[in-house]
Amino acid sequence: MKLAVLTPHFAPDVAPTGAVVTRIVDELAHQGHRIEVYTALPWYREHRIESGYEGRLIRREDTPWGSITRIHPFPAKDKRALLLRGAAFGAFTTTAAIVAARGGPLDGVLAVSPPLPLGLAGARVARARRAPFVFNIQDVFPDVVIELGYLKNPALIAAARRLERYAYARADAVTVLSEEMRANVVTKLAEEGKVRVIPNFVDTDLIAPADKENTYRREFGLSGKRVVMYAGNVGLSQPLELMLEAAGALSYESELVFVINGSGARRPELERRARDLDNVVFVDMQPSERLPEVLSAADIQVVALKRGLARASVPSKIYSIFAAGRPVIASVDDHSAVADMVTSAGAGLAVPPEDAEAFTKAIRRLLDDPGEAEAMGRTGRSFVEGAASPEAIATAYARLFEELGAATR
Repeated sequence: MKLAVLTPHFAPDVAPTGAVVTRIVDELAHQGHRIEVYTALPWYREHRIESGYEGRLIRREDTPWGSITRIHPFPAKDKRALLLRGAAFGAFTTTAAIVAARGGPLDGVLAVSPPLPLGLAGARVARARRAPFVFNIQDVFPDVVIELGYLKNPALIAAARRLERYAYARADAVTVLSEEMRANVVTKLAEEGKVRVIPNFVDTDLIAPADKENTYRREFGLSGKRVVMYAGNVGLSQPLELMLEAAGALSYESELVFVINGSGARRPELERRARDLDNVVFVDMQPSERLPEVLSAADIQVVALKRGLARASVPSKIYSIFAAGRPVIASVDDHSAVADMVTSAGAGLAVPPEDAEAFTKAIRRLLDDPGEAEAMGRTGRSFVEGAASPEAIATAYARLFEELGAATR
């Protein structure tokens, strides 16, 4: 098949969504499919165009399996500036739609959200190139920004809802990461059968249990410490005050360190609040090839989402933590996909969102019983070893395009 993929991030960009889409493309290429990727210039790490990619609005790269067209993302530094971010997404989406619509017929178009407007671009490209359109939802927008309280204007909310429904309606299929996200999207679509669950995945060969005393620990002064780590985006969706409150409550533990590894809109504020906490360490986002080392350096890994977000988001890092064989404390909505995954896999502890006391007690429990913590890490690893592989997920997308293509013939 000949496919087009519209995605906000793609290697070498370090965004988690980019890592997932890059691996799906790699697997589809390995299966013999030809692929055109339309994406942004790398910018996620520091919210500005990375060195070596400046100076051009559009760059095209030929690959053994097709091509990559990289488009300026017009990055907005402040994620709270919704109008500015909306304008940036709009400019990127419009350019991507114009560029990707050129060319001959395709067998399928896959567009990834967020940003939500990329669904409109995918629909336009699919119509212009006479192909079925699959819209993949990594986070449900505008639900996320509404729950966070950053979108409050009733007229803007109504407009965003109309855009969401319009994008879903133009897709031949909508894919989501969990049954909970499926239930969310189905309420906005008349055609329930359109919504399919295709979860994300983790490369269990790349990420595997390893010695925690590694070069990452030596580089950042963590050797011999007990490390509680959050690794990922330090953004508006993550209530990382939990880490600071737990650090304050457990400051009497002389060998315990809390590490926040990543960057994002809220990191400067968190650094200011942590000034007087000697047991909190901030580390810049590391290159993607260091992810196995970063995950292995922790005794306990953390996933945190603000209240109400679990119906709209499934952090892909949860699979990577399981693969690394580390226990996880998930501060998320009760009975959400993430909470159920952690508890059913026996891979850690789920606590209510934004509950610092419950979060601290969970850390204390795992510190006091390292045998239980190690067992949770092992069962998490077993869970992902039995879950869908990257090859299986790519095959699921290929079969979906074949099914949609057959239905239109």
